[in-house]
Amino acid sequence: MKVRCNRDSLLSAFQMASSVVPARSPKPILQNVKFSATSSESLIMATDLEVGVRCQIEKVDVDQGGEAILPTQRVISILRALSDDEVELSSDGSQTQLAGKQSQFELLSDDPGLFPEIPVFEEKKTFHVIASRLMRELIRRTVLATDVENTRYALGGVLLELSDNQIRLVGTDGRRLAMAEGPAEGKGGHKTSESPHVVPTKAMRLLERVLHNDDSEIAMHLKANEMILRTQRATVYSRLVEGRFPKYQDVIPKETNRTVEFLAAPMLTAVKQAAIVTSDESRGVKFHFESGQLVLTAKTAEVGQSQVTLPLSYEDDAIQISFDPRYISDFLGVLDPETSITAAFAGDNAASLWKTDDGYSYVIMPLTTEQ
Repeated sequence: MKVRCNRDSLLSAFQMASSVVPARSPKPILQNVKFSATSSESLIMATDLEVGVRCQIEKVDVDQGGEAILPTQRVISILRALSDDEVELSSDGSQTQLAGKQSQFELLSDDPGLFPEIPVFEEKKTFHVIASRLMRELIRRTVLATDVENTRYALGGVLLELSDNQIRLVGTDGRRLAMAEGPAEGKGGHKTSESPHVVPTKAMRLLERVLHNDDSEIAMHLKANEMILRTQRATVYSRLVEGRFPKYQDVIPKETNRTVEFLAAPMLTAVKQAAIVTSDESRGVKFHFESGQLVLTAKTAEVGQSQVTLPLSYEDDAIQISFDPRYISDFLGVLDPETSITAAFAGDNAASLWKTDDGYSYVIMPLTTEQ
């Protein structure tokens, strides 16, 4: 194999694939990536056997096609150190040379035939079409609420539901729940069944990286235990998380008696200010909604106390409720600063529902006084 690559394009593909490469593995070859070059396309492939990605490399001239196994972090270090616009990569299967105009590196390689195969998106009849920008935003808004440490339920991923013309993503860690939805077009009757389809958090974060923030279309296909998604520049494969996903509809408050409206940016600023004096032992911030304002207070014995006032158009009965400020900041942090939010409350000790006008819902449990 012998190819000439644009350095920045090659580095971008390696960085994208590196998020899949495991730090440790009983199969050492998985700590590498597979480079494949043909006359029609050049790819970087990586997998941990649960999640896999095939990244297309732009601006490649192929003198001789072939395959090579490359050490991920070592090659990234080399590409970052080189100042050349173009690098030459050649391999005989056992050794790989990476060279710029004044630098040359020779790396030992494993047999490319030992690298696991990563599925190709071959479905032509049943799949869903979604705008890349929308999918990226849905992931950002839900992956923040997942819990990769929980083994009792399938909380280490995002529930994915597809209907004829809609996609819905749900993430929860048992203390909060994030749900986002938007339009999607089903082809050939493709939609999810009653069985939960939970995509691992790692795969979702990879998708967020590979998706363009534009209106280009992506294609998604779900099976009983796996997902495969194709974008303009990559194909991502993932096994689904096994286990039960909570009945999230039961968590969403059905009856509330007080609502508050506000903008994302001022609320985020106020919450961050109030949270400065919190600690791991005393992490709660009290939200006191009263006529014309919200007063945020926090107090810890070892640090001190804070009080922040935010003017609001609120004239209903007073509400006093405590939250973990991290959960509020996570929600507000993925929204545009001018986003209008409606928060609905059912009581000082009940779950509250925070919603935007574009299909994003966030349920958060309050803290008890002891927290």
